Amino acid sequence: MLNWNDLRYVLETARKGGISGAARVLGVNHATVARRITAAEQALGARIFDRMSSGYVPTEAGWDAVRAAEAMERTGARLDRRIGARDAAVAGKLTVTAPQLLIERVLGPVLLGFIEEYPGVELQLLATNDILNLSRREADVAIRISDSPSPSLVGRRVCEQKAAVYATPELIARDPGGAAPLEWIRFAHWPGPSREIREARPNLNVRLSVDDMMAAVGAARAGIGATRMACFLGETDPSLQRVPGLPAFAYMPVWVLTHPDLRGVPRNRAFVDFVAARLRRMRRLFEGRAEGSPMTPFGTAPR
Repeated sequence: MLNWNDLRYVLETARKGGISGAARVLGVNHATVARRITAAEQALGARIFDRMSSGYVPTEAGWDAVRAAEAMERTGARLDRRIGARDAAVAGKLTVTAPQLLIERVLGPVLLGFIEEYPGVELQLLATNDILNLSRREADVAIRISDSPSPSLVGRRVCEQKAAVYATPELIARDPGGAAPLEWIRFAHWPGPSREIREARPNLNVRLSVDDMMAAVGAARAGIGATRMACFLGETDPSLQRVPGLPAFAYMPVWVLTHPDLRGVPRNRAFVDFVAARLRRMRRLFEGRAEGSPMTPFGTAPR
């Protein structure tokens, strides 16, 4: 008889294309995954995977098993969310995902305030830009910077954002401006500088290409060149200044999101309300209009 738990191993092997990836996701060794797949094949009386040099490829019977496993996963996740939604206390485990740089520059003090106000909540933070599946409870709340967050989630568009061009004071001091070449750090996977940048500074001298915002910030701090970044990053970095003559321009807004089945859970609702209120108080920072020192304490941002 089929052990339904073996279908978890079948599902992750199909998703990852092999037993190595499935083993990492499931937290077991390769031998365990291989043994559970073999057990499922014996119970079903059919080969589930073709073992190819490129990985494990589901057979026709294998795809039937994968679809059955996905249906079971959805049912289990739905039951988990519905039962979790009955929790009446602002307590228990709450998993939140947010981008690394947003945590470093903005969210740290906000999370501290939430922990102090709701000590019964066991907060777990996943610092990543990866798309996590809230339907499978990989996270309960997602804080995201996006033009179009997943339509399967509900939440709040907390604040609008602007971006600008930042560089070290030393680079700015030696930059004549205008049509002179501006030492530049470009993003390899972006189409190029915005229209506002191209019109103001048509001659960009690319000195470095990066594929990550943290790398761009580090390179700008080192004086390699100027680069564009969200205003909340540039304005809170004491080693960087906004490059004169270049306007701020539109950037993706900040969202706080959760799954529809979880929005009524008290700890989810408390977190969403708390974080949304704190981030809205910092809207001048996100819009590049913060007053005073760029390192003004986040909790006292102008209303």
